[in-house]
Amino acid sequence: MDYGLRDRVVVVTGAARGIGAALARAYAQQGAHVALLGKEYPKLQEVAAAMTGESLAIDVELTDDRSVAVASARLRERWSVIDVLVNNAGTEFPTPLSDSADDYMSRWDDLVRNNVGSMVRLTRALLPAFRRGSSIINQSSIWGLKGVPEFSAYVASKHAVIGLTRSLAWELGPAGIRVNAVCPGWIQTEAALRSLNAMAASSGRDPSHVMQELLANQVTPSFLQPEDIVGAFLFLASDAARAITGQALVVSHGEVMH
Repeated sequence: MDYGLRDRVVVVTGAARGIGAALARAYAQQGAHVALLGKEYPKLQEVAAAMTGESLAIDVELTDDRSVAVASARLRERWSVIDVLVNNAGTEFPTPLSDSADDYMSRWDDLVRNNVGSMVRLTRALLPAFRRGSSIINQSSIWGLKGVPEFSAYVASKHAVIGLTRSLAWELGPAGIRVNAVCPGWIQTEAALRSLNAMAASSGRDPSHVMQELLANQVTPSFLQPEDIVGAFLFLASDAARAITGQALVVSHGEVMH
């Protein structure tokens, strides 16, 4: 399907692997010029080299002002405008309140800073490059729509992403910039499997049993693959979604309906 994204400039964060890499490839297949941002520079280069069309891999620490400023300058030197920004980068790990380690709160704060603050930092840095019709798409989660025990920092961060999305939609709307979020369900990525194993260990159950319970909550039970959610991102980036902003689009096999 052609989403009309040929020659659009698309920035994808966390593009070295998993969802981010799948999104970068999908936009490239649409004929877009794609910038891949992240911390794993050799892997970013590898993904970029395997893509069709014009691409640029940029090593960046999204929690650092200086690093983001340098990355932003490189992007604006290469392309004068940014049509699509996909804030995909993030991290995920359990933060049970029973954890008595001295660094508990610093890890809790770091997760929220990484998952939410990094989106604000990069979006703010690239703001002068957006134009009327540009689209910002933030990666949230179905856990941004409900509570989950022992993952309070991650769940709080994904709720915050939705709140950020709605606020920025109002703030940037007058300039013709749309802001939306995507809330995937269980996707078979390294991070998701680590969380599943952590949930199993915490409850003393076999990971396969936890997986069966999770899939039983879906209307059409199946572990999502990264490629299963790219259509939502392509659509939200396209002119077909020009009337859609401030929304949190759920892609979860029906696990969450709202």
